[in-house]
Order: sequence, then structure tokens, then C-alpha cells
Amino acid sequence: MLAEATHRRGRQLLNADAFPASPTRIDLAAEGIALVASRGEAAQAAAAMLRRRYLFADEQNARILVALGGDGFMLHTLHQMLDGGEARPVFGINRGTIGFLMNEWRLDNLGARIASAKAVNVLPLTMRAETIHGDEWTHAAINEVSLLRETRQAAKIEVIVNGRVVLPEVVSDGVLVATPAGSTAYNFSAGGPILPLSAPLLALTPIAPFRPRRWSGAILTDDASVCFRVHEPADRLVAAVADQFEVRDVSLVEVSLDRSRPLTLLFDPDHALDERIAAEQFAT
Repeated sequence: MLAEATHRRGRQLLNADAFPASPTRIDLAAEGIALVASRGEAAQAAAAMLRRRYLFADEQNARILVALGGDGFMLHTLHQMLDGGEARPVFGINRGTIGFLMNEWRLDNLGARIASAKAVNVLPLTMRAETIHGDEWTHAAINEVSLLRETRQAAKIEVIVNGRVVLPEVVSDGVLVATPAGSTAYNFSAGGPILPLSAPLLALTPIAPFRPRRWSGAILTDDASVCFRVHEPADRLVAAVADQFEVRDVSLVEVSLDRSRPLTLLFDPDHALDERIAAEQFAT
């Protein structure tokens, strides 16, 4: 009974009708602040509540975006900018699952929160991938570029850094390159290091390595150019993934940092991304 009552209460909190429209909505449109939301139920309900409280600008004319959803939606919003949209600061609000890249959900004082927010700049990676079929793909990644085996057979991957072969062959489930912003995500789950957000570094991390047994990865300067050459690419099929964008059957993948397209995230001062990444090093 208690669990059922708690569930009903949670549903009520997501019900926009429980928050009647303000007689005079607070004007955020004059500040050039627009609202975008994921298609998830929680995000859509929160968007309805915010629109009852605030007047937002059109997305096309905005200078700041408020993004409602989880980390996946934040990455989607940032990738839209990288794929040809205008780069604008984004204030994320968590209405998803993890929300590491987001601020906490609160209905009140949105304008004041954005005005006092701490700006954090991140730089994306650029992945260029060639396939065994002769196709070539280029895509950006904010968190990481990962190579993953497609079949039951382990991948065999040569690792080249700045034009020099540093590992003739890594036999593993795959390997990845992560930015500081993405170092607490897949990279950390694979055993890679957490990098401070301001550090000019990249993490190079194997995924379930079999050979060489003692290689646990490397930390590279962020001006490094990393190349992965897949051995036996037609037999040991490997996919390359830039965040959520996948290219299958790759033979060669090049990864480098793109300094020409910085992205800006906005955080409540007591919830800033750089401080939370640093704190993750001491999590137990």
C-alpha cells in the first residue's frame, strides 16, 4: 500500500495540471532563453510545467537553450549544434535517468539560475572512419570514440599515436579514446582514468583486453592524433562508435580533438560539472 501511494504521488508530481498557469508568466523570451525537451514522459511533463510558469523564446532565435531530459538528450542537443546548428550555451535539467551532464530539476527561479550559472567549455573529438566496403564517414563525439567487436571473435587492432605504432596489436573486445567530459562514462566503466575537465588530456583505454595482458591504457595530450588499424577486418568485424553514431565493418579509424567547435554547458555553481568529475575520483 505504501509503495502504491508513493507511486501515485510520483505520478502526480509529473502531472502538469497540478501546476496551473501563472496569471503572468515570467518572461524569459526577452533574455533569449528557449526550451527543448526529450520525448520522454517525465521531460514532456516538466516542459509543460515550465511553459505554464515561463514565456520562452523560439528555439531558432534563442541565445541560450534549456534542455530537459537525460544525458542522452544533452548529447543529442549538442550534436545538433555540431551538425550544422548554431552553437549556444545549454542549461540542462535532469528529467532522464542518470543526468551527469544535467542540473537538478526545480520549477522555480529558472531565470536566476541561468544568470548565475557557471559556464563549462568542452571540446569534441572528430572521428574519421573507413570501412571494408570503401565507405568513409566523419562524425563528432563529445564523450568518446570506441571500437567494438561485432562478432564472437576478439578484435585485433593496431594502435598508432602521432604517426608512430605504439602497439602493433591489441587483442580485445575493443578500445576507446575519451575526452575529460566523457572520462567518467564508458571509459571509466572499462577501467580507464577519470580526467579533470580542465586537463589537456585524452584517455586511451582498452575494452576487456586479452593481449597484451599488462596494458591497461594510456593518458595522451589532447593534441595527439590517434589511429586504429583493424587487422583481419573482413573476418574480425569491428564497429566504430562516436557517442551514439555507429559505423560498422571499419578497417581504419582516426581520432583527434576538434578545437574549432567549442561547446558550452551551464551549471548551477554548487553542481558544476568540473567539480563533480573531480569528486568522482574519490567515490566509493
